[in-house]
Amino acid sequence: MDTVNLIFRTATAADVPDLVTLIQSAYRGDSSRAGWTTEADLLGGQRTDAEAVAAAVDHAAGLMLVAEKDGALAACCQLENRDGHAYFGMFAVSPGRQGGGLGRQVLAEAERLARDEWAASEMHMTVISVRDDLIAWYVRRGYTRTGRTTPFPYGDERFGLPKRDDLKFELLLKPLT
Repeated sequence: MDTVNLIFRTATAADVPDLVTLIQSAYRGDSSRAGWTTEADLLGGQRTDAEAVAAAVDHAAGLMLVAEKDGALAACCQLENRDGHAYFGMFAVSPGRQGGGLGRQVLAEAERLARDEWAASEMHMTVISVRDDLIAWYVRRGYTRTGRTTPFPYGDERFGLPKRDDLKFELLLKPLT
């Protein structure tokens, strides 16, 4: 994908419905299978909802970063400023636009923003530990697996309907300075 004309901006409340659609399409259901980030074999149900996205958009110490291409929403991510480090989450690239460098560019912009505007020394994120392909992608971009895990919230349908009983989140870190 040509990322030359990519425009970054901070999401607003008006973006919430489109962000929910984008995030859902990148991870769940048949539409997610058009890209490589699908979790459809691990989880059914929703990936997020309007309430969670609105909370990220309105977060006092964070924002939702939006990437637009040719006037259309192409990707997004959540960033939070957390006492010296930044947290990266809700990362989604439209399935039809995956694999062409857009995700790499969005991640780089998120890291630049956290480092240069928030003076964050590290970026933190959590990834489902069985997502070997996704974790390998982050490792190629300088992230380190910590081995520190937190349980998956089984029974909380806001995070999806698990199709396996071995899901957990692993913390990945990258120094930004």
